[in-house]
Amino acid sequence: MAVFGYCRVSTTRQASEGESLDVQRRQIEGYAIMHAMKLAEVVVEEGVSGSIPVQDRPVGGALFARLQPGDVVIAAKLDRLFRSALDALQVVENLKARGVKLHLLDLGGDIAGNGLSKLFLTIAAAFAEAERDRIRERVATVKADQKARGRYLGGKVPFGYEVGPDGALVPHKVQQDAIRAMVAMRRKGVALRTIAAAMADRGLKISHEGVKGVLAGRAR
Repeated sequence: MAVFGYCRVSTTRQASEGESLDVQRRQIEGYAIMHAMKLAEVVVEEGVSGSIPVQDRPVGGALFARLQPGDVVIAAKLDRLFRSALDALQVVENLKARGVKLHLLDLGGDIAGNGLSKLFLTIAAAFAEAERDRIRERVATVKADQKARGRYLGGKVPFGYEVGPDGALVPHKVQQDAIRAMVAMRRKGVALRTIAAAMADRGLKISHEGVKGVLAGRAR
């Protein structure tokens, strides 16, 4: 088992207002002594915003990548490690799955071993789920708005159209002419594969299944 301390400041202002690296280091070292833990290393992250997930930080990412089952990470405060409730919940669950313990001093120490921390994780989980719901709602609203305005939502551009400068689907003249030809041929009883071959002669690549889909859409 190895015990690591983690300190972070993002600005010089934090360093001068009680969040200095020295203060965090002393708090971590004092906590380790009180709980008979021998610190293997205290890593320091300077000038890195808390909005960046810990796994993506230069120092934090390197630390979390080398953690082994049984290891312990100590940080002075929740916000030194995490950017949001959702981020905290995801990292904590990941560490628990890896057999790594996390001690946050402002939450009473081992976050899996005391009531306050368990309450926090329960609340964090609720907020995380609400956050995911809001994201899904925003995405659905944007897609509905884009669809109502005829905007291209991604994926394969339907045959007969192209994406215009403003992101909306606009008719593709050559392909629209081809669609009219497909309809006329089909009305004469021409097979789908033959129609596809005729389109290939025009320099248009479309399978017989594609022809079938285009004609079905035209019929609606």
